[in-house]
Amino acid sequence: MAVPKRKKGRAKTASRRANHVICAPTKSVCSQCHQVKLPHRVCASCGYYKNQEVVDTK
Repeated sequence: MAVPKRKKGRAKTASRRANHVICAPTKSVCSQCHQVKLPHRVCASCGYYKNQEVVDTK
């Protein structure tokens, strides 16, 4: 079984953990109703995706 030969230093651990940051989700604008939505998803307010109506909204 593989076992580490030496202890990893604080700097090595900190530089690896620097990429563990939680970032806010990116947002895009719907081309039909201009509402804010998540990218690559159907718009919740109008039901359009890539200029085609996918979901029938009331």
